[in-house]
Amino acid sequence: MTSEARFWSKVDKSGDCWLWTGRLEALGYARCRVDGERVYAHRYAYELEVGPIPDGMEIDHLCRVRHCVNPTHLEAVTHRENLRRSPIQVTSVNARKTHCPYGHPYSNRDSRGWRECGTCRSRRRLPSEVSA
Repeated sequence: MTSEARFWSKVDKSGDCWLWTGRLEALGYARCRVDGERVYAHRYAYELEVGPIPDGMEIDHLCRVRHCVNPTHLEAVTHRENLRRSPIQVTSVNARKTHCPYGHPYSNRDSRGWRECGTCRSRRRLPSEVSA
């Protein structure tokens, strides 16, 4: 049996996500052996069905199901974009926030370029702004 045939024999294509039925890693990603080498199943599926993964790119699960190997659910993206799309990364969670904890829109940028709430900023007196 070829590596490709062995790979597809461990995929359940009955739903929208094509789920790996073999062993999963602790974080839920599927790994398989191809020609004696351990590889991520979603990367292997992408390369089989779409083509080579471009240098410097990662494969993002658009469906957010880590053991899905459906090539239509996979996209080559930069590491930064992959992190930005992550539903649990602190940076991506904060990037999606549009309002401060008090419900005001983030409308300003501070001197570092970080977003801030203009309403809350104007309500507090910063030490650098308190001068006789």
